[in-house]
Amino acid sequence: MSVREEPTTGIEGVRCVPATPTGTGALVLGGSSGRIDAPRARLLADEGVLAESVRWFGGPGQHDGPWEVPLETFLARVADLRRDCDRVLVLGTSFGAEAALLTGCSSDDVDAVVAFAPSDLVWAGVTGEGRVTSHWTRDGEPLPFVPFDDTWRADTDPPSYDGLYRRSRARFADRVPGATIPVERITELLLVAGGDDRVWPAEEHARRIVARRASHGLPTSLVSDPAAGHRAILPGEPVVTAGMRMQRGGMEEADRRLGSAAWTAIKALLR
Repeated sequence: MSVREEPTTGIEGVRCVPATPTGTGALVLGGSSGRIDAPRARLLADEGVLAESVRWFGGPGQHDGPWEVPLETFLARVADLRRDCDRVLVLGTSFGAEAALLTGCSSDDVDAVVAFAPSDLVWAGVTGEGRVTSHWTRDGEPLPFVPFDDTWRADTDPPSYDGLYRRSRARFADRVPGATIPVERITELLLVAGGDDRVWPAEEHARRIVARRASHGLPTSLVSDPAAGHRAILPGEPVVTAGMRMQRGGMEEADRRLGSAAWTAIKALLR
C-alpha cells in the first residue's frame, strides 16, 4: 500500500498516512533508546492504519532522559488520532510499553494496547544530576514508583539488568501496590514478551498483568517465546542496534519468531 510520511505537529515525530485508511489509528512508542520508531509505524500504515511515532524524551522542550515524562504527552497524541480515526491503539516497547499501558488506563479514547516487553509497575527514572524520581507525571505530579536497589551490582559484561529489577521489587515490596499499573482499566490488551529477556523480566511482568486482569474477569492475549529476548522483531523490520550497552537476551532467530507470532496477533486486532 502507498504510504505518505509527514512530520507530526507540536512534537518531533513521523506520521504515516496510508492511501486507503481503515479508520484505525496507532501511536507507536519506542523505549529507552528514545528513538522515533518509524519502521514500526510504516509497517502498520501498510495495513491501512494511520500510524505515528513520536520522540517522548530528548527532544525540544523535553527532559534529556526518561524521567518525569508527562502522560499528557501521549494523551494529546491519542486525542489527535481520535479526531481522524474511529479506533485508536497504542503500541509501546519496554519503557514505551510502560507508557502505553498507563495511557490505555488513562484515556477512554484508547481501544487497545499492545505492550512489547512490558512492565506491570511504574519504575524509577534517574535525572542527569542523579535524583531518583518517577518515569512519569500526571497533572505535574510524579506517579508512585518502585526505586532501584542501589546495593545491586552487575556481574556480567555487558551488564544484564533483569536481576536489578527482581531485587528492587523484593527490597521495596511496600512500594509495589502503589506503583502497580491498573491494567484492568484497559479495554483490550495484547502482551508480547521474551522468556530470555535480560533487560528486565518481561515475561514475569506480563504474567502478573494477565493475573491481575483475570482477577477482574478480563481476558488478556499473551504472545511469548522462551528463547526470545527484549526486542521482538516484526516481519520486515530491521534489527535495532540503538540504545545503552547491555545484554538484551535472545538470538535474532528467536526474536524474529516472537515478532512473527506477535504480528499475527496484532493484525487480528486491526480487523
